[in-house]
Amino acid sequence: MPYEAAPVSNRARASAGLRIAAWAGLLFLHLPLALIVLYAFSAEDKSYVFPPPALTTQWFGIALQREDLWAALRLSAEVALLATATSLLLGTLAASALARARFFGRETVNLLLILPIALPGVLTGMALRSAYHAMEIPFSFWTIVIGHGTFCVVVVYNNAVARLRRISPSLIEASLDLGANGLQTFRYVVLPQLGSALLAGGLLAFALSFDEVIVTTFTAGQQTTLPIWMLQELIRPRQRPVTNVVAVFVILLTFLPIVAAYWLTRADEGGQRG
Repeated sequence: MPYEAAPVSNRARASAGLRIAAWAGLLFLHLPLALIVLYAFSAEDKSYVFPPPALTTQWFGIALQREDLWAALRLSAEVALLATATSLLLGTLAASALARARFFGRETVNLLLILPIALPGVLTGMALRSAYHAMEIPFSFWTIVIGHGTFCVVVVYNNAVARLRRISPSLIEASLDLGANGLQTFRYVVLPQLGSALLAGGLLAFALSFDEVIVTTFTAGQQTTLPIWMLQELIRPRQRPVTNVVAVFVILLTFLPIVAAYWLTRADEGGQRG
């Protein structure tokens, strides 16, 4: 019996319902962010008032003059950059080892690699803090980097292992047959195929590390990253507009890498389908 397409009216009703649901979900997710941006321009300096009695840009100037803010921003950027670099190295090595190799305990190793990002941040922070105390490691810049690396490496690993599994083994075999050694094969054959996946994973890892607060709280000691600075400032009612201004900058700094990673991944998948 020949295939009969569904009536156009039925498809139109389903499509409209899906569009409404999609816009409702986007509104639910992004309306609070829009309110934060609005409050950053509010002239009210004590609490959140909607609608704002007046709009002003004075809080942006006040925020830019805060030395403690710049120190927290520098610390967060340094931690995020180093955690991302470490994650790119470890995630790529782990993905290369597990993408095609078959050995006893492979699935267990894979589970242990992705487990940190599935666990609540509180558990990860408590575990790291207990480990630091047991090994008598003082809290410092490096304890924050290690804490962030535990979940940033998962993002890089997932991207890299998914791409490696899509690379045709015949390309690697052809390279080796033509006389290239393992390093040359990785540099000229594997890495070009893996580049966009690593870039996307690195951008996501940076965004995750930059605004991480729960794990940082357990591993920072006296260090103050930008998210911790924001939490401390929220306790002071007169500083809330400044905190809203900083939140706007954080939204932009984390939004741009995520969008870039999304477009890189999407463009790469489109190229492979084509």
